[in-house]
Amino acid sequence: MSLIWVDWLIIGIIVISSLLSIRRGFFQEAVSMLAWLAAIIVAWMFGGSLSLLFADYVATPSVRVVLACIVLFLATLLLGAIVSKLFGELVKATGFTGTDRFLGIVLGAGRGALCVVLLVGVASLLPVQQDSWWQQSQLIPHFLTIADWSRHHLMELIAPYINTNAQ
Repeated sequence: MSLIWVDWLIIGIIVISSLLSIRRGFFQEAVSMLAWLAAIIVAWMFGGSLSLLFADYVATPSVRVVLACIVLFLATLLLGAIVSKLFGELVKATGFTGTDRFLGIVLGAGRGALCVVLLVGVASLLPVQQDSWWQQSQLIPHFLTIADWSRHHLMELIAPYINTNAQ
């Protein structure tokens, strides 16, 4: 098995993500990832409602919604950062820093792998299948299998919420 440049890039993404997680540890990384997910959900669910408060200040409805989503997204991330920092201080006080950092590496590797799955999934929508680097990669087929499986199951989950009767 000989790895090519794209395989080394994939390994690099996973290793860098793992190394970044050593410093913060599992609990801070987990809270941070949950904060990002919560920020996306909060912005999506409540952006329209909050945009009504900007009606006196912003004339264009679409700009109001985008502004409201940005405000909600950033506010949720800020709250998540505060909670994450508190968890970090709690872990330091309890003396679980070694275990926390080891588990952080594992979580970081998972996050890196998820990033690779997303990148490979998006790249597969482009005409890259004919490129030699795509065909010669040892790792892309594995991540592509996960991306295809994820795309299929994600579409099943969100299908009930998509309005296909829009005119």
